[in-house]
Amino acid sequence: MNDQRLFGPSHFSLFPPAVLNLLIINTIVYFGTVVFMQRGIDIINILGLHYPASPYFRWYQFITYMFMHGSFMHLFSNMFALWMFGYMLENVWGTKRFLTFYFVTGIGAALFQIGVNFFEFTSMQKAIAAYSQSLDPNEFVYILNKFFANRYDPVKVNELLNNWALVAPSTVESLKGLLYMMMNIPMVGASGAVFGILLAFGLLFPNVPVFIYGLLPVRAIVFVLIYGAFEFFAGVYQPHSGIAHFAHLGGMIFGLILMIIWGYRFKPYKFYY
Repeated sequence: MNDQRLFGPSHFSLFPPAVLNLLIINTIVYFGTVVFMQRGIDIINILGLHYPASPYFRWYQFITYMFMHGSFMHLFSNMFALWMFGYMLENVWGTKRFLTFYFVTGIGAALFQIGVNFFEFTSMQKAIAAYSQSLDPNEFVYILNKFFANRYDPVKVNELLNNWALVAPSTVESLKGLLYMMMNIPMVGASGAVFGILLAFGLLFPNVPVFIYGLLPVRAIVFVLIYGAFEFFAGVYQPHSGIAHFAHLGGMIFGLILMIIWGYRFKPYKFYY
């Protein structure tokens, strides 16, 4: 690629068009979602991304889920990171390439998370099928703790165990109900695309200092590696935390693949003042 690799103040726009419009659209959609929720219309369930086996899944959710956020802090953190790392990339790439990167990494993050979910849900289904043959209470508790931690009522489970001879057959349907519930939880947020942007920023501007919690400065590439490692281990050891850690990793992976396809050699930009 023909790239001069010089970056100076005269070339900067703090709010280039794509970043600015993404900030505005995400904010409008969030507050619109709040208004609709107050009127009993669950927009998140309609536009959030569902697992393909869910009856609520629609193909357009691969796009719309990126504009949905579950809380104001969720929105704020994603939009702040989008601006913090994205405006420099858009200044370098231009609006068209930046938007292409944003949506490819966002959709890639969703595909990666769905792939991980496929293996998780398949494992759950096999475990429930095996349990249905034994109806062993210890196996029942094991499945709950392994796959549905923090998603069941311990008091009700104790009641079931105390009356096991009577309720054992019904526990199979209870486990299937929990699995069905998990398959119908929508994924929302721009995090996958934002993590792709974070990766690109770290590769193109590796020596730029990033301040962790506003105090500890680290090089951008170190920050990216730390964050990527955290998301991997969190995804492995906290698979049911309610955070799509593997979607974050998916955004990074698809971002890296796209940059390689584009022919980037990952030479750092030089700044002048």
